[in-house]
Amino acid sequence: MFRRVLGRLVTETVFVQQHVSPAAVCPRPSVSSASLRSFSDVKDEVQPPFDASLLHVLVCPLSKKPLRYEPKTNELINEELGIAYPIIDGIPNMIPQEARLLQKDPDNATSTGPTPA
Repeated sequence: MFRRVLGRLVTETVFVQQHVSPAAVCPRPSVSSASLRSFSDVKDEVQPPFDASLLHVLVCPLSKKPLRYEPKTNELINEELGIAYPIIDGIPNMIPQEARLLQKDPDNATSTGPTPA
């Protein structure tokens, strides 16, 4: 039975390959149909505004604490963990691996080394 099924599979595959042109299976897009933009066409696109009402619902996925919106960088900030989640096209990207670590101010950091005499 296995030989018969395998033989039939091989003969049908060969038959299909002989009678079907590759262009009919996978048509290639023509250059005129594809939407192409050069780098000179790209302008500084304005990001859609973030809906601040989402701050009542959104929390950090790691600490479950509320987030703060920073309009200057267009990010949601978690002050406790020191991370910032980007907002792309008005949609917060809440994936922890995509978050950016915030730089701490060296003036506010406490030193653990010995104090100078």
